[in-house]
Amino acid sequence: MKKLGQYWGYLIFALLIAAWWSRQVGPVALVILSAIVAVYFLFRAPGWCGAETRQHTLCRNNAYGLLLGCHFREHKWQKLKMIFITHRWRALNKGLWASPKDCLATVGGVVAIVSGIVASITPFIPGLSK
Repeated sequence: MKKLGQYWGYLIFALLIAAWWSRQVGPVALVILSAIVAVYFLFRAPGWCGAETRQHTLCRNNAYGLLLGCHFREHKWQKLKMIFITHRWRALNKGLWASPKDCLATVGGVVAIVSGIVASITPFIPGLSK
């Protein structure tokens, strides 16, 4: 039961894909599902920390979300800060693909963000709305 509590976002992600596939769901529901999935993958999905250590390797401690670090104070916001510092993007990108679980979370987060953008603009494009 604890595993289901940690991985609930993957179930919502599958629901989002199914909603796009069926074309029976309106854009408001798609935006809401996309936002939930994006928040889950960015801030709640279990994975490795991936912050750069003093030995210039990636931290292997457990963390929640792609953008937050582990229990070490130095790592807590290090990955989130990497988004805003352009010369640190390479290190952030390296951490996003550190394990298969992180790869799936990265792809899921990108898909959720793109899904939310597309669902937001679809009603304004003639011929695409229902």
